[in-house]
Amino acid sequence: MEDLITRVAQRLAAIPDLPSGTRRANPASAPRATTSIAEYIDHTLLKPEATPAQIAQLCAEAVQYRFASVCVNPAYVSLCAHLLTGTSVAVCTVIGFPLGATTTKTKVFEATQAVADGARELDMVIAIGQIKAGHYLDVAEDVWQVVNAGHAQGALVKVIIETALLNDEEKVAACLLAARAGADFVKTSTGFSGGGASIADITLMRRSVGPDLGVKASGGIRTLADAQAMIAAGASRIGASAGISIVREAEGAANDDRRPTTDCEGR
Repeated sequence: MEDLITRVAQRLAAIPDLPSGTRRANPASAPRATTSIAEYIDHTLLKPEATPAQIAQLCAEAVQYRFASVCVNPAYVSLCAHLLTGTSVAVCTVIGFPLGATTTKTKVFEATQAVADGARELDMVIAIGQIKAGHYLDVAEDVWQVVNAGHAQGALVKVIIETALLNDEEKVAACLLAARAGADFVKTSTGFSGGGASIADITLMRRSVGPDLGVKASGGIRTLADAQAMIAAGASRIGASAGISIVREAEGAANDDRRPTTDCEGR
């Protein structure tokens, strides 16, 4: 694994015109000790048929369970920003979603508008086809411009590399390009490409970007064990629609740990 990362890094270093961003120091992007699994979770609803009432419920749940953010489509950013005013829950939205194949200008416009509407975190989809073609300068420019637009307005930027569609060499290249362009996080998946997060991918992504960049595991995380395994592998954020059941499972486990043990149970 380390040989692969080194080899890809050397190849990218030989491309002198790659943009280089200035990443903001932000504790939210780094792995951290926490007493609550909820603090890792972006409470997510990105289904195209999601209604305003369902989004309002999502926000209420995020406040109740103290999730890190709600992650919604751009059309619902204003509603979420209104409903979450005065709370600790951030509004996260997606850019170039779910294919990553819109133009850079379109992504920048989306990012700028989303932050104006109240988003504080932007999950952009990388130019997947360009990564596969080895057009690294185009990929870096795409990320760099969105990062600059987001950072100029105080927003975090996460880069979705869509691991299900990439081989390991492409995953490493995507992570290194995102880091070089100044992103705050790299993220596994949109959830729309038939594959989600895996321990192997999180491990590879964490080793590629080092200890300071955020790594978000998203796609197929449904249980407390799933979430804990991703965190142990290096994830600093979890994207999930099953956040409530994960937190309830954690609370149940904590209650069991606190429950007095009878003589019979202790045998």
